[in-house]
Amino acid sequence: MSEGDSVGDSVHGKPSVVYRFFTRLGQIYQSWLDRSTPHTAMRWAVTLGLSFVYMVRVYLLQGWYIVTYALGIYHLNLFIAFLSPKVDPSLMEDSDDGPSLPTKQNEEFRPFIRRLPEFKFWHAATKGILVATLCTFFEAFNVPVFWPILVMYFITLFCITMKRQIKHMVKYRYIPFTHGKRTYKGKEDAGKTFAS
Repeated sequence: MSEGDSVGDSVHGKPSVVYRFFTRLGQIYQSWLDRSTPHTAMRWAVTLGLSFVYMVRVYLLQGWYIVTYALGIYHLNLFIAFLSPKVDPSLMEDSDDGPSLPTKQNEEFRPFIRRLPEFKFWHAATKGILVATLCTFFEAFNVPVFWPILVMYFITLFCITMKRQIKHMVKYRYIPFTHGKRTYKGKEDAGKTFAS
């Protein structure tokens, strides 16, 4: 392979203007993502705001229900992955190798590790809302459908899926939510200091 054959290279071996532009754009995007990582509440507030704008747009346009249904199913799948452990305990029953969730009080505590971490859940959910919003600008995605049936089907699917997930959580005794880590208080210093 010669110098000019690699992806993004121009004839002279230097990256093309388009390749450099998209590389720089990707770096800026990643920088914004990195800055937003510690601001969990703000990230989710923006996502809820985008979701509200999307819902208002669909309501005012009176269409794009199939896109909304697809977005709901996508978010449901993300939520189930967020609630699920990285290693499925039902698969660990058969084999003794690898970590497992504690089932008895005297077993070693192992923290709950999600299959889909919170940041990736937020990122995918936000991208889904933006793509769905983009779809509402194209009439080709406005498939005529009787929307109450979609709503009932989504509610039924949500209830069945969550029932199965809760049964799995009860059976294998894991809770995907914590209200914070345990904090241990040290002995309070009530003594007087001596000046020398």
